[in-house]
Amino acid sequence: MSRALPTLALCIAVGLALAGCTSTFPNRNPVGEAFPPVTGQSLAGAEQRLPQAFRGRPVVLLLGFVQDAQFDIDRWLIGLDMTATTVDVYEIPTIQGMLPRVFRTRIDDGMRAGIPQDLWQAVITVYDDGETVQAFTGNANPNNARALLLDDAGDVVFFHDAGFSVAALNALRQRLQGLQR
Repeated sequence: MSRALPTLALCIAVGLALAGCTSTFPNRNPVGEAFPPVTGQSLAGAEQRLPQAFRGRPVVLLLGFVQDAQFDIDRWLIGLDMTATTVDVYEIPTIQGMLPRVFRTRIDDGMRAGIPQDLWQAVITVYDDGETVQAFTGNANPNNARALLLDDAGDVVFFHDAGFSVAALNALRQRLQGLQR
């Protein structure tokens, strides 16, 4: 019994420390705005400066703020593939807080274990600038991925954060067609 109390206190302290390491931002629609300049690293190990890495071509970014967003991201990826949508797509796990930065190697290794190596270049994890990205789109309802279409200048021309839907996929595809003409 006496050992349980310090363990419980430690768990509570760690829980409070983790809760204090992240900020909650209201959801917002950033269409018409430039994607903020941030730095990330692909699972293949290459440092990437966003959105500069994508200049000159439209791209779809699928932002995930928590592990459970992967389900939504996967639905977007399947939908884009099944409709033969021709555009580069990047998964952008975006993690804020000091503690995840400490464990970034372990987190990235966990992602590598579940993602085929030939896709590692298209998964760019943002740690140091995670709060910047989450503030840009908002992070309420974090299980929903944020789907963004950037034009060739890095401006957001499509945004959806209400969970995958066929209607949202079709709207993204229609907007993309307008860019590719």
